[in-house]
Amino acid sequence: MKTVNKGLLLVIGTVMLLFLGLIYAWSIFRAPLAGLFPEWTPTQVSMTFTISIVCFCAGGFLAGKLAFRIKHSRIILLSAISVLLGFSLIAIFFDKEAPGKTLALLYICYGILGGGGVGLSYNTLIGVVARHFPGKAGMASGVLLLGFGVGGLALGSLVRVFDASVGIRLAFLYVGLILTAVLLAGSFFVRLPASAPNAAANTGTGGAAAQSYSKSYTLREAMSRPTFWMLFLWVIFMCIGGLLVINSAVPIAERFGMLAVLGLIVSVFNGAGRPLIGILLDVLGRGKAMMLNTCVMLLGGASLLSGQMTENTLFIYIGLPLMGICYGGTPALLSAIVNNFYGPKNFQLILGAATFSLAVAAIIGPLLSSKLQESSGGEYTSSFIMIVIVAAAAVLINFLIAFFSRKDGLETPTVRQ
Repeated sequence: MKTVNKGLLLVIGTVMLLFLGLIYAWSIFRAPLAGLFPEWTPTQVSMTFTISIVCFCAGGFLAGKLAFRIKHSRIILLSAISVLLGFSLIAIFFDKEAPGKTLALLYICYGILGGGGVGLSYNTLIGVVARHFPGKAGMASGVLLLGFGVGGLALGSLVRVFDASVGIRLAFLYVGLILTAVLLAGSFFVRLPASAPNAAANTGTGGAAAQSYSKSYTLREAMSRPTFWMLFLWVIFMCIGGLLVINSAVPIAERFGMLAVLGLIVSVFNGAGRPLIGILLDVLGRGKAMMLNTCVMLLGGASLLSGQMTENTLFIYIGLPLMGICYGGTPALLSAIVNNFYGPKNFQLILGAATFSLAVAAIIGPLLSSKLQESSGGEYTSSFIMIVIVAAAAVLINFLIAFFSRKDGLETPTVRQ
């Protein structure tokens, strides 16, 4: 088997996820579509994003299943086909004279095909790269997710250029072609290290990774452990807290007399938080890194609430980046902790199951955010209080994870390379 330089793979994987992250930024497409279809309600438009996140998680789980049967590069090819088909069909059948038909088209093509296709590549890239960095899984997944987190922010101007020059219909086509080209080119580099010839390889013999894990769990075994569900619940709380700010960052900035562009500070720190928290995981260990990330949210929520209560924008300047950091660090921690707790043998499959926590948060978070704002007359007091509440609950879950992980013998040493 030909080997690939792991540093090169990390760079290529990050670039691939940078482009794939564009689908996670539905708001880029949402604005021009709202102008063409004013009859669409906010709930109808938001449903596209919800469907895409649910299918993103389903695609990740499917990738974990397929990893036992076909090469990882072929899963990337399937992802490319799904993305190309979805975005191309939007361009072909897009009809501004038929709002209902076009909305359904977005649900199917952007939500199901696009979201599912991105999930296939996401899970595959995380799984393959983690096998190349057994002693630095936090750093590797953090760097990869940096690309995924800033994809929408970095490539948003590209969509706007296409929209202004050729219209939103062809913008979908061009974006689909670019995503497909990047996935096809990157697929040639996506392969496991020589010491792990296939996804189901038993790491009990040979290889650096074998020194890190006492056992590799099956999906059924992992899901029978309280740690899995505690981790699942922790991610839900952390992401809900983050979404209460992420979805309203610009309006929050404007509410406190700040420039609207400063609302993007959350996105910047969202991206930066992924490698930062990932590296801290490798250095400090699972327990301290998780607690630190949770306390960052608690401090961020308290700072935002203080800003609301005192009308002091300094607290808002502090709170927004803190919320970005903890929100970005959460998926980086999730992938590395799943790998550390349950071993590399079934890592992709277990990660795919655990990633459904993001879908739960994506459904609850925006709905909760809108309800809280309605109840507080457009102010954010209720939202900021809720952040503090879910962060406090996440702190409690940290202690439960520590208890059950010690009981089950899941806390294993990390090998440094």
